[in-house]
Formats: sequence, C-alpha cells, structure tokens
Amino acid sequence: MKIEPDAAGMDEARLERITEHFTKRYLDTGKMVGCQITVVRGGHVAFHSSLGLMDRERDKPMAEDTIFRIYSMTKPIASVALMQLYERGMFQLLDPVSRYIPEWRELKVGVVDEDDHITLVKPDRPMNVRDVLMHTTGLPGGIFADNPIDAGFAEARAALGSEQTLASVTALLAEHPLKFHPGSHWNYGLSTDIVGRLVEILSGQRFDQYLERELFEPLGMTDTSFSVPESKADRFAACYEYRPANTPRLMEGPFAMGYLKPRSYLSGAGGLVSTTHDYVAFCQMLANWGQLDGRRVLGRKTLELMTVNHLPGGATLQDLALGGFGEAGFEGVGFGLGFAVGQGPAATTFAGSPGDFYWGGAASTAFWVDPVEDLFVVFMTQLFPSVAYPFRAQLRALVNQAIDD
Repeated sequence: MKIEPDAAGMDEARLERITEHFTKRYLDTGKMVGCQITVVRGGHVAFHSSLGLMDRERDKPMAEDTIFRIYSMTKPIASVALMQLYERGMFQLLDPVSRYIPEWRELKVGVVDEDDHITLVKPDRPMNVRDVLMHTTGLPGGIFADNPIDAGFAEARAALGSEQTLASVTALLAEHPLKFHPGSHWNYGLSTDIVGRLVEILSGQRFDQYLERELFEPLGMTDTSFSVPESKADRFAACYEYRPANTPRLMEGPFAMGYLKPRSYLSGAGGLVSTTHDYVAFCQMLANWGQLDGRRVLGRKTLELMTVNHLPGGATLQDLALGGFGEAGFEGVGFGLGFAVGQGPAATTFAGSPGDFYWGGAASTAFWVDPVEDLFVVFMTQLFPSVAYPFRAQLRALVNQAIDD
C-alpha cells in the first residue's frame, strides 16, 4: 500500500499523532490488543498503520491480511446490495414489504400496558421497504429484549435451534407483533436481516451468492464472507471483551468463534468478516459514488439517495431512537438507507462535514466517508462492546486535524 500524505493534501507529521495516540493510550496500557487504521483522501492513501497484535495469546502481530469480524459494518454492504435491485426496477421504496413477504400481510402492532399485557392493533400504515433500510420497521428482536414483545420473539427464535435461515426467521416474525407503528420510531435490531431476505426474494439467489457475484467479485473483496475457511483460519483475529480497570478478556463461544464453519443464517445485520483491504475497496467505491477501477456497482444518484437523512421532518436519531443504542451516536445524526448521516459539525459536535456518512460494528470497528473532503477512514480492531472507549470520536479529531490544503 503506497502511502502518499502530500498527494492526499494531509500533513504527515500530524497524521503520526494517530499512531502516538493509539499506542500510548490503548496499546501500551493494555486496554486494546491491536488495531489497523487507514486514511484515504482524493484516492491517495494518506495514512496506514498496523498496530499491536491480532492475537495476544499466540503473540501474533497485526498483519496486512488479518481477517476481522465486522458485525454491523455488514449493514451498509447489505443495503447497497438491495439498492442495486432498486436500480433494476424491482421495487420502490414505499412498496409495502408484504408485497414481497406475503405472510406479513396481517402484521399487527402490540401495545404493551403497565402489566405487560399486549393488545394488538392495526398499524397506522403498512411497513414499507424504506422502513426496512432505516430500522423504522417496529420488528421485534432488538439487541436488548426489554419488553414482552422482544422477549416472546427471542424465546420462539431460540426454539428454532441452530439451523436458522433468513427464510425461517422471516416466517417466524409473521407470528409476532411489531413493537411500534412503522415509521414512528427508530430501533436497532433485525431490520437489516430482512434487507438480506429481500435480496434473496427479489434476486432469486441466496444472499451470500448474490453478494459474491454483484459486490465482492467486482470490488476485489476476496476475503469478505459469512465464514472463515480453514485455509484462512490462521489470519482470523482473536476477539476481546472489555473489562473495567483490567485487560480485555479473550472471547470464545459462538458470538466470537461461530465463523469458523459455514453458517446457515446469513445475517445482513451483522454476519460478515472482512479485511482492511476489502473494506477500503468498499469505501473507495462509496467515495467514488458507486464505482471502483472502472467497474460501477451502484449509480451515483442511487448513492446520493442513500446518504441523505430520511428521518421524517429532518429529525435526528436523538428524536426517534428507542432502546438507547446505535453504532454512531444519536446527537445531530440523521439516518439514510443503510448509513448514519451527520447533520454537520455544530449538530454532532464532531469535526467533519455536513452529509458525511458512516457506521460501525460491535467489536469497535468503524468507517466514515466525507464527500466534501473526498476522504474516508477505515478502523479495524476486535474489542467488544463498541462503546468501551471513544475510539471513533477521537479518530475523527485526529484525522481531520491533519488536513493541510
């Protein structure tokens, strides 16, 4: 990877503050095991660094081809895939989802009283495809089962066993009420899994096969997949869990290690693994408004549609979010079709530009694209949860202070 800070219009010495910050504050103190950071501006790599270890227990240094769990950074990829089918005239954003998932035609909204009794009512309007891309569906299955609707769905889903598929979970959702009227709130949960199911229904292909053919192969994303094959297992980073006032704990179990065999549930919400190289290719395509190295995978106007705030009345996540969690903060943050959309530095209190778009993953990975500066950043690490430390806000300040033109 050729590093050209001058060609990118960035100050090399000031960029080195990134290395100093993450080394002294997080690696030397043992708070983080390792990370990989790439800054690209104007198509030139301004900064790239692999710091620390990919596996503390095996004393393996962070490598250029390290494979990371990207969890919710799967969501923008899934959303781009569905919008490719929009470009082919296969649906409209305001189409009711039940047009494509007929078993959802009779979905009701559950109204929960203070005794946790659920009364079913007709939705104010049908759930549409835009809701699915925006987390405004009202579907149960959020990160926290904090009401009886979520809890009832979680219990029924557990009974499906380990061989779940997008089709089987979609069918199960038909038997459970929505948590709110579609479009009335934003709630982080299963919506992007339904994005993946819609890709399957509309394309007639399994979700992973569609992604490979229409996105990964054209963009050269050779290490992005729903599982890690045995031939690549030695490149798979260890995943760690934050412990207050202590070093991170190695994570085991299916959440961290379920990727080492083929998976039946192809989660559009959080199922992919990837490398910095591959996600840089995806972000460069976004920064180029839909094309990379002469191969266009999405139209410019489609991406413009995806990266404006679609929340009603120009609202922010702070206004509409339920559950208290997302991967991008809430203050001054709108939401488009698969991306958080910053409403400008005064609104977000972060250095940046109005209209920058971004997301992150549960193991603290993150990316953002700033179209005004023709800049994007990819941050890879494996520390759960993503709110353990303010990596993302700190990195924004460190990158933007180095712009030098």
